Amino acid sequence: MSPSEIHIRQLLPTDAESFRELRLEGLRLNPEAFGSTYDFEKDQPLDRYTGWLTNSTVFGAYQNSHLIGTANFTQLSGQKDSHKGLLRAMYVRPAARRSGAGRQLVQAIIDHARPKVEQLQLSVVSTNQPALCLYQSLGFRQYGLEKNALKHNGLYSDEILMSLDLT
Repeated sequence: MSPSEIHIRQLLPTDAESFRELRLEGLRLNPEAFGSTYDFEKDQPLDRYTGWLTNSTVFGAYQNSHLIGTANFTQLSGQKDSHKGLLRAMYVRPAARRSGAGRQLVQAIIDHARPKVEQLQLSVVSTNQPALCLYQSLGFRQYGLEKNALKHNGLYSDEILMSLDLT
């Protein structure tokens, strides 16, 4: 799959069903990478995902008409931290990895965030070397490490904290 075959667009509430399906796949296949769990989300109503798409900015990567990846942008809203945004909930289907979809999703988040915030932050599980390389290649730099950031089934995962200066 070449990057030219991938189309990026912001997801709409009408995309909730395909978004839910992809999110559940990510939680099932890569539970270490998310703060939520498959067991919690599998029984959540579709309205949860419709609400997510209504109240936040989620970009989707499509090959033909199939959703193959997503990434979420959230701007912090506090008086002292509204200059920062978060790249969250990034996931690309295993078959679409190394296709350029992840790079295009992150670039869409950067482009969307640039007029809104001065700094874009993310956290990534320390064992996810492909994601680390992707983020570094787009200019993100590590500023910290959170030991035992996530715990799932008795196993801990550390998260690398990264930031991109958008000024």
